[in-house]
Amino acid sequence: MSSDGPSRSWPGGLSGAARSVWAKHDYDMGGWLPLWRHMADSAAVAGRLWDEWLPLSVRRLVADALPGGADDARWLAVWLAATHDIGKATPAFACQVEELADTMRAAGLDMPLHKQMSDRRLAPHGLAGQLLLQQWLVERRGWPKRATTQFAIIAGGHHGVPPGQSDIYELARHPGLLRTPGSEDVWRGAQDELLDTAASVCGVEERLDVWQQVKLPQPVQVLLTALVIVADWIASNPDLFPYFPDGRATDPERIEAAWRGLDLPGPWQAVEPEGEPAEIFAARFDLPPGARIRPVQEEAVRLARAMSAPGLMVIEAPMGEGKTEAALAVAEIFAARSGAGGCFVALPTMATGNAMFPRLLHWLGRLPDERADPGAHSVFLAHSKAALNEDFVGLTRGRRGRVADVDRDGADDVWRPRADERATSAELVAHHWLRGRKKGMLSSFAVGTIDQLLFAGLKSRHLALRHLAVAGKVVVIDEAHAYDTYMNAYLDRVLSWLGAYGVPVVVLSATLPARRRRELAEAYAGAGSGSDGFDSVEADGYPLLTGVVPGAEPRTVLPAASGRRTDVRVERLDDDVEILADRLADDLSEGGCALVVRNTVARVHETAACLRERFGDDRVTVAHARFLDLDRVENDAGLLAAFGSPEKVAAAGGSRPDGGHVVVASQVVEQSLDVDFDLLVTDLAPVDLLLQRMGRLHRHQRGEDQGDRPQRLRTARCLVTGVDWTAAVPEPVRGSCLVYGEHALLRSLAVLDPHLAGTSGTGHTVRLPDHISPLVQSAYGPRPAGPPQWREAMDQARDEHELKQIEQRVKADAFLLNEAARPGRPLVGWVEAGVGDADDTRGGKAQVRDSRESLEVLVVRRRADGALTTVPWLGEGRGGLELPTEAVPPARAARAVAASGLRLPYQFTFAKVIDQAIEELETECVQAWQAKESHWLAGELVLVLDENGRTRLAGYDIHYTRSDGLEVHRAD
Repeated sequence: MSSDGPSRSWPGGLSGAARSVWAKHDYDMGGWLPLWRHMADSAAVAGRLWDEWLPLSVRRLVADALPGGADDARWLAVWLAATHDIGKATPAFACQVEELADTMRAAGLDMPLHKQMSDRRLAPHGLAGQLLLQQWLVERRGWPKRATTQFAIIAGGHHGVPPGQSDIYELARHPGLLRTPGSEDVWRGAQDELLDTAASVCGVEERLDVWQQVKLPQPVQVLLTALVIVADWIASNPDLFPYFPDGRATDPERIEAAWRGLDLPGPWQAVEPEGEPAEIFAARFDLPPGARIRPVQEEAVRLARAMSAPGLMVIEAPMGEGKTEAALAVAEIFAARSGAGGCFVALPTMATGNAMFPRLLHWLGRLPDERADPGAHSVFLAHSKAALNEDFVGLTRGRRGRVADVDRDGADDVWRPRADERATSAELVAHHWLRGRKKGMLSSFAVGTIDQLLFAGLKSRHLALRHLAVAGKVVVIDEAHAYDTYMNAYLDRVLSWLGAYGVPVVVLSATLPARRRRELAEAYAGAGSGSDGFDSVEADGYPLLTGVVPGAEPRTVLPAASGRRTDVRVERLDDDVEILADRLADDLSEGGCALVVRNTVARVHETAACLRERFGDDRVTVAHARFLDLDRVENDAGLLAAFGSPEKVAAAGGSRPDGGHVVVASQVVEQSLDVDFDLLVTDLAPVDLLLQRMGRLHRHQRGEDQGDRPQRLRTARCLVTGVDWTAAVPEPVRGSCLVYGEHALLRSLAVLDPHLAGTSGTGHTVRLPDHISPLVQSAYGPRPAGPPQWREAMDQARDEHELKQIEQRVKADAFLLNEAARPGRPLVGWVEAGVGDADDTRGGKAQVRDSRESLEVLVVRRRADGALTTVPWLGEGRGGLELPTEAVPPARAARAVAASGLRLPYQFTFAKVIDQAIEELETECVQAWQAKESHWLAGELVLVLDENGRTRLAGYDIHYTRSDGLEVHRAD
C-alpha cells in the first residue's frame, strides 16, 4: 500500500444496515458520524502517523516481527486502526442515543432500549470489538482462535486498559450484548460487512492468511496499541474531523485538511556526527576559547561509535566533568544508528529539570536533521509545574482543540491547558496537541522528572502511550545514584522494557556503587541477577564508562583523568551551633563564602537564626525546598549569580559577596547547581551524597593556585557535623537518621573515619576525584567497615536496613509491571489490578516513590482591610496584585497565584492531619475561582496568610517569610 492511502475507498458497497451504525454523536450540536466514516478517518490518520510521525526505530521494531517487513508493518497498523471501534456495531453501544438507535432499528438492527440493558457495562466497546474481531478472524478467515488475541487485543485495549480474562469470560456469557437475539443474522451481517470492507480498503486480505502464523512480541503489541490510541484521539477530534448531520464527507480532502490543521511535527532524524570528538563538542556546546574537552567526553563518543549497536552506556565521572554534554553527544550517535526520533532527559527533581531544560534547548538549536524540510521539533517539559516555566511557555503555540465526549463508555483525554499560548520560534515548539499528562511525553524532545520514566513501569491506564513515548527516543538518566530501593525496582523494570524495545539509554552518575551498576546492566540486557558475563561490569576504576548491548559482552573503558583535582581537608566538628558560629567567624575573618548543608529544614532554620545573630541578616542566605515555586526559582538564580563559576557570575551581572557570607541550605544544593564555595560544613550523609556536597567546594579555579580566595581558605576544607562524636559509636542526629537511615550513615562514617582521624595514608585529606570510587564502593560493598567496637551497632543497623529494603521491594511489587512475556502471548490483563491513571502530582509521585502523599497549596495574602492579594515581594509586577473574590482573577494575577505553590512539610502527610487541613482549606475556598474557565486556580487549595505571613492550619502555626521560607510549629 502506498503512503498516499488505500487503493480502494470507503464506504464501498456497504448495505443500508452497515451504513446506519453510528460511532460519534455531538449532544450539543446534533451532528453524528457513522462508524464506517470513523473507521476510514482512523485508518487514514494511522497511515499518516506511520509515514510522517512515528520514529524509524519504532517502525523497525514492528517490521522485524512480521514476515513482510516494513510493508506488512504499515498495513497492519492501518488495519488495526480501521477496526479498533468495531465494538460500536453492537446493541450495547448503539442503544445510548435513541434517535440514532431508531435509525438502526429501521435498517433491521433491532435492539432493546438503553434502560432495558442494565448489563451493558459488561460490553465496553473496546472489549466488544476484541471479541467481534476474533470471531471474524476465526469464522471468515480460518484463523485458529489462539492466534487471534495477540492482534484483537489492540482493539480491546484502545481505551487504555487491555481487558482481563474475567472481562472476556463475562462478555462471552452475554452474547445478546453483541447481537440482539432474533436479529443475530442482521447484526452479524453488518459487522462482517464493516470488517470485510476494512480488510479490502486497507489492502490486507492477502496478508491475513500469512499473519496467522505470526507471534507478535509483547513490545510490538504495546506500540501498535499506542499508535491506534493516538490515531483514534486525532480522528475523534471534531475540530479536525467535523461531524455532519447526515454523516457525509469526502476523501481525500477531509484527511488532508485535518492533517494540515493538526500540523504535527515529525520526528528528529539524527545525522551521525563525524570528525573528532573535540569538533563535535565545539559545534554543539559553548566551549571557552582554547578549551579542551574532558577525556571522559572524548572516550564516551569513541565508545558509542565502537559499540556493536546502540545500547546502554553508563558514564561515571566526577562532578563538573561535563557528563551531561557527553550524554547528549552520545545520544546523537545512538539516535542516528538506531533511528530514534527524539531524546528524553530524566532528572531527580523539578528544580533539576528546570535547570536542564534551557541546556537541552541550546543543544537542539545546533542539531542537524536529515529531513529535507526539518520544520519544527516538538519539545516538552515533563513535570506538573511546566506551565510556570518561562522557557517552556515561550515555546507554546497553536490553538486549543475541542475533544468531545464521543464514546460514552470510555474516558477521552481532554486537555485542560494551564499555560499561556503565544506564537514563537518555528524551530522548537511545545505543540498544541502534544500537551497534557498523557500526550506531552509523545513530543520528540523532553526534559522531566524521573517519575515520568518510572511511570512506564507502573500498571496504569494508557500505559501503552508512555511506552510509545520512550520507545522512540534516546533516554538519558541523570543522577542515577539518587534513588532508593523502591524507585530502583521501577527503574530496573523500565530498563528491561527499554532493552526489549532496543531503546538506547545513557546513565549518568558521579557516585555509583559497582553492584548497582551491574543491576542496571543486567536489567537492560534482560539477564537475571548474577548472570554470567557481567562480572566485568563491576570493574574498579574511575572515571569509568560501561557499554552494554543485549546479547553481547559488556565493555568497560577507563578514560584518563582530566587533571582536575581537589584535595579536601576533612575534620570533625561538634554539633553545636554556637561552636559552628565561632568556627565560621574565625575562618571567614578575611572574607570568603561558606556553605553549611543541613539534612532537615528544621536544622537549616535553627542554624540560620544563630548565624544571623552573629553575622547579621545580610551575610546569611537560606535555601531549601519549602519556598514558594517562584521564590525557589529566584533563590537558585541568586545562588548562581553570586556563587557560580567566575564566567557565569560575570555574565549574570552578579558578584561574589565580600566580607564573608554563609549559605545555609538543605539538600537542594547537592545536584545540578554549579555553585562554588571556599568552605563546606555538612551534616553527615551517605558517602555518595557527602562527596556530591564536596563537589561544591573549590569547584572552579579562582586565580593561580586558588590565589583569589582568602589566604586561610585556599585549602579546601570540609567540616563534618551532625554527629555526637563523644559516644562509643558516633551517633548521627535523629533527623539525619530519619532521612537516610542509620545504616547508610554509619557505613559512610566508617569509610570516612581513616580520613577524619588522619590515618588514611593521605592524612586528613579526601582527594577528588581519586577517592570517590574507593569510598563509594567500600561504603556500599559487602565487606565490614569501621573499628571493631562499632560492629554490633553496625550489624543492627544493617539488619534494619535490609528489612526496610525487603519491605520496599514488596511494596513496589504491588503495582509493578511484569517483564515482557514470550512472543505471541497477548496483553490480556497487562495492567490489571493497577493504580488507574498515573498522576504527575505531589500525591501521584507516591505511586513510584516510597513517600507519603503530600499536600500542596497556593499561597495568597490577606490585607488588613480583608482584600486578598498575591504575596507582595513577587517581581515583574506580580507582587501585591489584588484578587477579586466574586470573579475569576485576571490572567496575570491568576498565574502569579499558581506560581506561588508550596508543598506543606511532613507534619501534613499523616492521614488525620491532612484530612483536617483539607477540610479547613476547603472552608476558605473562593467559589468564583472554581469556575471551569479558571484554568490556573480551579481545583486548587489556597492558603491565606495574614500581613505578617502567619496563619494556623490543622493545629499548626504556619509562618512564611521571603528570607526563610516556611516554618511550621505545633500550636500551643
